[in-house]
Amino acid sequence: FAPNSNVIRIRMSAFQINLNPLKELIGFIKVLQWIASIFAFATCGGFKGKTEILVNCPLLKVNENHTVEAAFGYLFRLNQASFRSHPVVNVCNGNWSSHFLIGNYSSSAQFYVTFAIFVFLYCIAALLLYVGYMNLYRDSHKLPMIDFVVTLVVTFLWLVSTSAWAKALTDIKIATEVMCYFHSVTSMGSLNVSVLFGFLNMILWGGNAWFVYKETSLHSPSNTSASHSQGGVPPPAGI
Repeated sequence: FAPNSNVIRIRMSAFQINLNPLKELIGFIKVLQWIASIFAFATCGGFKGKTEILVNCPLLKVNENHTVEAAFGYLFRLNQASFRSHPVVNVCNGNWSSHFLIGNYSSSAQFYVTFAIFVFLYCIAALLLYVGYMNLYRDSHKLPMIDFVVTLVVTFLWLVSTSAWAKALTDIKIATEVMCYFHSVTSMGSLNVSVLFGFLNMILWGGNAWFVYKETSLHSPSNTSASHSQGGVPPPAGI
């Protein structure tokens, strides 16, 4: 009596939680990638800061210094960040809302954060596949290959997006340290961390490419021919 093939397929496709793949490098690194992607988009997308300058009004014969500030943050459209003075103090009788910072760095910031969010979602899907369908993953030729190709693409895009964001961050620092009487600017340590996590993600995905490659048919010889040979004509007996 031959086993029912439909029953075998149902068992293969049934979701069964198995945490053992997380103890292997292919699953453990995926968890690290998931965590690193969270830090990448959180440190960049959640940033809010301001820059302040000192203003003196010699024409009004006032020797007091006042501060005006411009608030900025993600998406880093600095050309829309206008200066404003204290609501009670009219600094130099000027309309500071008509003065803006210079530069628009939204494209690099959006690309970096959006890509990190997509990586975050992909890591969740991949972990569910590893934990619940690892037998189906390893019995399939397409799933490991798709995972390998995606890993290579993501590694390259981490390099591109992080490099673009690092260049934009350098320009943001220059643009917010205005050349008047510079007073202060919010620390951009979290943005520096976002760049570090971008390159860390690239390293993680590049290193994981080898372990995903080992699951593909490019590295492991196909067992299909071996299984067919077992059910075919037996080899001739030795002489």
